[in-house]
Amino acid sequence: MSFDHLAPFYQSMELLAAGGKLQHCRTAFLAEIPVPHSILLAGEGHGRFLTECLKRFPEAEIAIVDISAKMLEIARSKLNSKHVKFIHADILEWEGQAGAFDLIVTNFFLDCFPPDQLTFVISKLGKFADPAAHWLLADFEVPSAPLARLRSRVILAMLYRFFRIITGLEARFLSSPDAELQKAGFTRHRRITRDWGLLKSEWWRRSS
Repeated sequence: MSFDHLAPFYQSMELLAAGGKLQHCRTAFLAEIPVPHSILLAGEGHGRFLTECLKRFPEAEIAIVDISAKMLEIARSKLNSKHVKFIHADILEWEGQAGAFDLIVTNFFLDCFPPDQLTFVISKLGKFADPAAHWLLADFEVPSAPLARLRSRVILAMLYRFFRIITGLEARFLSSPDAELQKAGFTRHRRITRDWGLLKSEWWRRSS
């Protein structure tokens, strides 16, 4: 799986296809969460969330793990901060420090994994989170209302086909992370949906 070919065009594609909807999902709870000291951004991509995160928490130490070197270059070009560490690695293979982060962020990232890998990724990220950590995620969803459900399924089928052809994405459908997050000790605290239920923002947290 590689997003390097898409990296130069990704932000323009996002703006054309969705306007500011995805960014609103990414940043939905930034103004409400407790001030974090150490943040892990998994699959940050082109850095749109990173810039807003730094504005909100300028003293936090931030580690960005992304499989795309080109995406990391673009994200790095948007800022100059001694508090940010860019890590070019596959999250399936990267070994971070256990309990090192009090905020985990996965924006439009968990949808990239088939069920078996999703279980592994969430369990792994959960080990990197401290006992009282918070977890922000923004992603797609299939709502329950019939028309909205049909619309979401059509859109997601097109998206998965496109990204499978262009990037080699292994996932063929959307898998819910809820059960795995709960196994990792997290409870959903807040939730917002947008665009007929196609998009969601969630804030999960652990109790120490």
